[in-house]
Amino acid sequence: QVQLVESGGGLVQPGGSLRLSCAASGFIFRTYAMRWYRQAPGKDRDLVAAISNFGVTNYADSVKGRFTISRDNAKNTVYLQMNSLKPEDTAVYYCSAYSRPYAYWGVGTQVTVSS
Repeated sequence: QVQLVESGGGLVQPGGSLRLSCAASGFIFRTYAMRWYRQAPGKDRDLVAAISNFGVTNYADSVKGRFTISRDNAKNTVYLQMNSLKPEDTAVYYCSAYSRPYAYWGVGTQVTVSS
């Protein structure tokens, strides 16, 4: 069955870095666009970064220049490198795989940015 398993979240001080990973299985990873979303308490789930199956990337304005999305098709894994973290980056981060009409989600990993 399809699985997306996020890892790498945790508590980090402002200005610090984290690298999230999402390991995928159960579908042809290289044919899917991969996305990272985040959801803070009481707020909507927002798109943070996306990478197409061809490697084209897009970012939310709030993370441009600080976050980098990448994928390793040989490992069926997508990454989100997060630098210069701010308290407002605190949220549950979700990995998603998309290839119309299919969309799959992971269960999320908590990222907390606090001193």
